[in-house]
Amino acid sequence: MKLLKKLHLILAGAMSLMVVGCGPKFTEEAQEDHTLVYNEDGATLGYSPGSGLNILTVDGNAFKDLNRNGELDVYEDWRLSAEERAVDLANKMSVEQIAGLMLYSAHQAIPAVSRGYFGGSYDGKPFEESGAAASDLNDAQLKFLNEDNLRHVLITGVESPGVAARWNNKAQAMVEKLGLGIPVNTSSDPRHGTDSYAEFNAGAGGDISMWPGTLGIAASFDPALMKQFGDIGSKEYRALGIATALSPQIDLATEPRWSRFDGTMGEDPDLATDLARAYVDGFQSSDDGGWGFQSVNTMVKHWPGGGPEEGGRDGHFGYGAYAVYPGNNLEDHLQPFTEGVFKLEGNTQMASAIMPYYTISYGQDTANNDDVGNGFNKYLITDLLRGNYAYDGVVCTDWGITRDVSSVDIFEGKPWGVEALSVAERHFKAIEAGVDQFGGNNDMVPVMEAYAMGAEKYGEAEMRARFEISAVRLLKNIFRVGLFENPYLNVKQSEQIVGNADFMKAGFDAQLRSVVMLKNQENTLPREKKQKVYIPQRYIAPSTNWFGIETPEKIEYPFNMDLVATYFEVVNEPSEANFALVGIQNPNGGVGYSREDLAMGGNGYVPISLQYGPYTATEARANSLAGGSPFESFTNRTYKDKIFTSYNISDRDLVTETKAIMGDKPVIVVVYVSKPMVFSEIESSAAAILVHMGVQDQALLEIISGAAEPSALLPFQMPADMMTVEKQFEDVPRDMKPYVDALGNAYDFAFGLNWKGIINDERVAKYK
Repeated sequence: MKLLKKLHLILAGAMSLMVVGCGPKFTEEAQEDHTLVYNEDGATLGYSPGSGLNILTVDGNAFKDLNRNGELDVYEDWRLSAEERAVDLANKMSVEQIAGLMLYSAHQAIPAVSRGYFGGSYDGKPFEESGAAASDLNDAQLKFLNEDNLRHVLITGVESPGVAARWNNKAQAMVEKLGLGIPVNTSSDPRHGTDSYAEFNAGAGGDISMWPGTLGIAASFDPALMKQFGDIGSKEYRALGIATALSPQIDLATEPRWSRFDGTMGEDPDLATDLARAYVDGFQSSDDGGWGFQSVNTMVKHWPGGGPEEGGRDGHFGYGAYAVYPGNNLEDHLQPFTEGVFKLEGNTQMASAIMPYYTISYGQDTANNDDVGNGFNKYLITDLLRGNYAYDGVVCTDWGITRDVSSVDIFEGKPWGVEALSVAERHFKAIEAGVDQFGGNNDMVPVMEAYAMGAEKYGEAEMRARFEISAVRLLKNIFRVGLFENPYLNVKQSEQIVGNADFMKAGFDAQLRSVVMLKNQENTLPREKKQKVYIPQRYIAPSTNWFGIETPEKIEYPFNMDLVATYFEVVNEPSEANFALVGIQNPNGGVGYSREDLAMGGNGYVPISLQYGPYTATEARANSLAGGSPFESFTNRTYKDKIFTSYNISDRDLVTETKAIMGDKPVIVVVYVSKPMVFSEIESSAAAILVHMGVQDQALLEIISGAAEPSALLPFQMPADMMTVEKQFEDVPRDMKPYVDALGNAYDFAFGLNWKGIINDERVAKYK
């Protein structure tokens, strides 16, 4: 029936070409680098005059002849559904073209930096020496778009909205000339973070609007605010040429030591579910509530929940390959997916793409007992995701799972559980598991090798059909957001939309609503403006990030002092001050692995600490729940009785020393928290405590000065001590003993203060 319907549509389109209508129902308008075609009662089209593409006139309407055959093919007919068009186009594609569609590029900076993880060249030269424009395509991009048929590009930093728009138009003009005219689908990781030192300015255009991270928005306990972020974020993304968001991260943050805790929506399944649904509705719904030119596909991560890593170690590295379930609680981790992003309120119905996490969800494959990374696990993807929950959107692997790796602690590939397979064999195993797309792979060769393996195992026809299934899923996401009609941007409009005054104000207001007041002894806050304030400088220890980039030690003020001076009088002598303001970060307790421990005869595994001072893991498990790697001769990853001291123990000392020199004068402590922390080391030295998950200094100063009132609530627990952290289950939410301060307040989930005291409103009643 589908084939007959397809043939009928093709014949109908061909016949309509021969019918002389009542004249054209469209007009054309030349833009800076493309042409727009306005259909009176239909889609607006965009094309590059230099691409050689022709416009077909059918029933008076204009259509793009993307494959240049002089006929209106089903996939070129904007009057038809995305499903019909995708099926037609997938059938027309070669295996090589589908293989390219199944690629998702490695991270691309615009322009490319000279070297390093985001490095690239222009005609063989570094950007600075090439004479290229910032918006030009680099050598790697020219290759993977042309030779590898890649159409999904992940961008990172862009020089400006204007540069991003021009790069988009150049990329779209290039692929418009190729093959079947499939446009580029550009994506981004979250990019609405704040610059703490930047002063809010309602007229500040250019940069993208600044919001707290999703954990900060979660602290508002308000799904409507999350949806507003999605509404605004989608408009800014589309103005940058971005049609897919590699977000939201809806992993349930049940393991307080996890380094990616701050990207989540907290640890409570009900709150995370409502927020996740709101986020996706905001991004995917166009102005009428359905798919359209303002829609942005969401790639929700990470199935089936990346939160319960054993000991808090992260799956980007082999030492964190295992997620564990001592509480037998996979259900809570699935809830934000199954009850949230799979049940949207808007007309887009479901999140359009899902990304499994790197981890091995240990012991959760009840069908095959195949303890491999989630992206290779057929039970988790085909049986559970697609079977039990009827999900038929795109499944894209996390970045780099098919690459090789040489150690448990080097940032390379993440082929957990399948290290012994070849790169091509890993691709094939992922395809058999139900994956549609490979994150971080620009090269179609291993995908074609996997196809050959499948053709040998299942037969050519069955493997071709399997590839077409993935192609249809991928193409639907490109059709639904209108890229086949008009992938081009008006550069001036992009520059006006991104970071406009209204969007900036909305983001700043959200920042104000994300700051949690934990303590306010004797109404220390708010402080009258122009009081004298003493602010001690903060020591920052040297560090190396995941990409091997080193940051030297430094001593600096924790706030924008020019900005502080507009609120208070800054003094250098504590004796002259009315109060002290101390800015610190939560304890940096490491990653849970140490080469020094390995060199001294240990197994390399050490505690991740949520306190500043030395911590001895006397209550840790004697035997880890999971373990095993080709690079290790043991399976027990215990760190019992080992000692670890947080890298920023100086933050603890900064608070206590400031209290000592201030005497009876109040010390206000502001803590940037990326995960829970133990407050026992600093709470008694603080008269007032504010915590935030990433805001501008100005938002903090608005609250400290009383211009705004704190209203946020903790979306997670603050533990009483490290013993309760060791005793909690990695997969169970809200199972720690919370810290209780000197005033008798428990820093528990949904706790927060305003000027009147403990907040006890409808949000608390609903979620706590």
